[in-house]
Amino acid sequence: MPVAITTPGYRYCHKLNHRLSASISALSTAKKPMVTTASSSGTTSNVGAFTTIKETVTFEKEIKKSKFIAIAGPISNEQSAHSFLNQVKDPRTTHNCWAYKVGDQYRSNDDGEPSGTAGKPIHSAIVSSGLDRIMVVVIRYIYLLLTYIAMIKIEGTNNMNLQINFRYFGGIKLGTGGLVRAYGGVASECLRNAPTCLVKSKVPMGVEVPFDLLGVLYHQLQSFEAEDIKQDYDTGKDGTTMVSFKVEFDRAEKLEEAIKANCSRELVFYKH
Repeated sequence: MPVAITTPGYRYCHKLNHRLSASISALSTAKKPMVTTASSSGTTSNVGAFTTIKETVTFEKEIKKSKFIAIAGPISNEQSAHSFLNQVKDPRTTHNCWAYKVGDQYRSNDDGEPSGTAGKPIHSAIVSSGLDRIMVVVIRYIYLLLTYIAMIKIEGTNNMNLQINFRYFGGIKLGTGGLVRAYGGVASECLRNAPTCLVKSKVPMGVEVPFDLLGVLYHQLQSFEAEDIKQDYDTGKDGTTMVSFKVEFDRAEKLEEAIKANCSRELVFYKH
């Protein structure tokens, strides 16, 4: 038997479809208030060694039918953190929560989740890991149950209502404690599986040395794997030149002692 959709019912279903699609789009693109925290110190110390992750890593987990995807990566400063966020966030979702740590500086963002339930536990996971100069973004996919009601008329019968359900990604409310455990947990798991490396900061140094001792100096610089070696003939006194370089912070003192021990004259060192 042929089936015809009445004009009022069709228009109603079409309008409902349009409104629901617009609602989904609004949820995905709406600007959400940012919740950020930062250390009282606006600067980051460059002296010392720190452990970071070698590459971008991900961890995915479903909790009560909500999907959480944690993405962690190495960063060097606030600017690179924003670049990393723009690279990995998913604009189709309602929550892209994150935190990062660079030395004493840190920031976190709940991205629409209840205050303190997302960004803060992610930051706590970073601190607990002992890693530095990293950012973790946790994406949460919220599931919705949408229902269409279409009016259908079958020839030879009375009007009847037909209910059609469309199931999208859906989930269960986790509550404040559940969100804290979820965001902090996936961030911790992501970092636990990440390959790490030790990075030693470089200390800039300089020494005023006579020309006849340049060979001795360069030999020691090579032995201690100094980098960015530069020579300035205009800075030193007559018969001397200024040599600047960078060396790992924990080798700077030993390098200075080695240079003094192998040179027959008093040298002036500069540390920046």
